[in-house]
Amino acid sequence: MRFSAFLIPLFLTALSCSNNEQSQKEEQKTSTDTDQRLAKNYFIDCKKLFTDARQIDSILLKQNEIDPKSAKQAIEAFTAFAYYCVSDTLSPVFLIKTAQVAKSINNIPQAKLVLDKCIADYPSFNNRVAAIFLLAQLYDEPSYLNNENEAKKLYQQIIDEYPESDWAQSAKGAINFIGKSDEEIMKEILQKKK
Repeated sequence: MRFSAFLIPLFLTALSCSNNEQSQKEEQKTSTDTDQRLAKNYFIDCKKLFTDARQIDSILLKQNEIDPKSAKQAIEAFTAFAYYCVSDTLSPVFLIKTAQVAKSINNIPQAKLVLDKCIADYPSFNNRVAAIFLLAQLYDEPSYLNNENEAKKLYQQIIDEYPESDWAQSAKGAINFIGKSDEEIMKEILQKKK
C-alpha cells in the first residue's frame, strides 16, 4: 500500500513534466510553422483578404441601409485585412471603413478600437485626420462615448496639426456646438443665415 501511494505522485509528476516538455515543443513548432507560413504566404494571404474586403465593401455600397449580417461580414473582412496586412498602405483605410460600419450598427467599442489603432499605428497616413475626426464625433455624441472634454481635445488636435485642411474648419464648427442641444444648434445656424 505504501509503495503504491509513493508511485502515484511520482507517476503524476513525471507525466506532468513530460506533458510540459511536449507542450513546449508543440508551441515552438507551431510558432515556427506559423512564422514560416506567414512569411511564405503573406502576399497570397493579403491578396485574398483584400479581395474579400473589396467584395463585401462593394456589397455595402449597393445597400441603402446596412443590414447587420453584411455589417458583421464587413467588420470581419476589413479587420482581417488591416490586422494581418499591417504594412499594406490600405490597412488604415480599412480600419476607418471598419469604424464607419461599426458605428452604423451601434458597435461603438469596435469603432473606437479601430480608430485608436489607426491613429496610433499610422502616424503618416494621409487621412489620419479623418480617423481623428471620426473618433472625436464618437466622444462628442451623448449616445456614444459622451465625453465632451475628450471630443474638444481631439477637435483641437485637428486644428493644431492640420490647420489648412477642411477637417480643421469642421473641427472649429464642431467645437462651437459641443454641449448644445439640436434646437440650439439649429437656432444658431438659422441666425447665421439671416
